[in-house]
Amino acid sequence: MKIIDLNEKQIEIVENKLSAFDENYITYKMDGSIQIGIEEDGKIVAGLDACITAFKILYVSTVFVDEDYRRKGYGKYLICEMEKRAKEMGANTIRLDTFSWQGKEFYEALGYEIVGSYENPTDGYAEFFFLKRIGH
Repeated sequence: MKIIDLNEKQIEIVENKLSAFDENYITYKMDGSIQIGIEEDGKIVAGLDACITAFKILYVSTVFVDEDYRRKGYGKYLICEMEKRAKEMGANTIRLDTFSWQGKEFYEALGYEIVGSYENPTDGYAEFFFLKRIGH
């Protein structure tokens, strides 16, 4: 046995093997993503990126609002639009994570539930994992 660095083709092989294994448990296919932004005066001031994963889960990887536009409803507007589109896509759960200096209170105020967290005092941060179940 030896550890090697994988090239792109080998990574693809491993990912395909995982997908084949997962098909034993995930009996339906869902694809899709939500990539939305808010434009003001011709420039993007806020944006969100999310994609469907397994079990009708929408994973939100990025939410950002420019500093001058924060606390003015832009983030909430993005999240509400994302939730609406997620329901239309057939998602029933939304998951995301955030660091302690980012949007913890923001997501809590929008009804997201902390389902896990950890702290790293050495490096000075905490990370929080959120879920929100959405109905159809």
